[in-house]
Amino acid sequence: MPPHSSPLPALDTLTSGAKRPVAQALAAIETARGTAALVALLDAAARAGKAQVLGLTGPPGVGKSTLTNALVQRARQQGRTVAVLAVDPSSRRTKGALLGDRARIQTDPEDRGVFVRSMAARDRLGGLSDDAIAAVVLLRAVYDLVIVETVGVGQSEADISLVADTVVLCIQPASGDSLQFMKAGVMELPDIIVVTKADMVEVSRRAASEVAGALSLSGDGGDSWQVPVIRLSATTGEGLDAFEAAVGSHQHHLAEGGRRDHLRATQERKWVEEAIKVRFGTHGLGRARAMGTVATTPFAREAELAARLTSTQG
Repeated sequence: MPPHSSPLPALDTLTSGAKRPVAQALAAIETARGTAALVALLDAAARAGKAQVLGLTGPPGVGKSTLTNALVQRARQQGRTVAVLAVDPSSRRTKGALLGDRARIQTDPEDRGVFVRSMAARDRLGGLSDDAIAAVVLLRAVYDLVIVETVGVGQSEADISLVADTVVLCIQPASGDSLQFMKAGVMELPDIIVVTKADMVEVSRRAASEVAGALSLSGDGGDSWQVPVIRLSATTGEGLDAFEAAVGSHQHHLAEGGRRDHLRATQERKWVEEAIKVRFGTHGLGRARAMGTVATTPFAREAELAARLTSTQG
């Protein structure tokens, strides 16, 4: 992989509020992966991660972009900076983002407190590529709130848990989604469930009831958090206050007993494993697990393992 042609901005430069250095760093993630400078920047960002990371997942057309718009507006009204990473399915021809969610998210281009970026899922169905994971790590060191929006397709919904502090599953009423999610075991993943388009009163209430029933069958996950089911209309604003309250309650839950620190440490371990598995396969991951590393930070560990696996292949 060729080295990046221009110097990477320092983390202090990224946190200054200018959008251009952030865009440059995100571009480097896709062109300079594995270089020493990028590894150092990403590990510094991982240590400095201050943002609340909200992951929105669910099928196409459920209203995630409309909800994202509403959440961005509310965050800015509260004086919080916010970044949105919209992870789209990949074009088979160009490997780029296919839907271009950035076009559906309405922000003021002059507002330095909002940053929006689309990225392709690449080889991860509707989930998160390794580049997208690195992008979230970078953005959460710069902004107060990071919203990651993915197109959930079956088990790939689990990918959002690699980066999100709070996973939100969006379900559309009268679509059959709740039954499909029950079959797929997806109910074990979210921290909050949103039934969108609450202005469709009767069908949204029915869907919320079905989802609550599915949750009661799947158990509580063992960490004492009870997953709320919220009927919400991002268009009319109905349910937004209840949603923000639920997100706040989950953040408080994570703050107790070091849960968030434990969650992020687990995520970092999985980042390394997923990156090695994508590049070297299941056999390579098994060999990597047996190797151990000198490096203790996630991106340095990934680079060290990748270099050692590559050298033994030759």
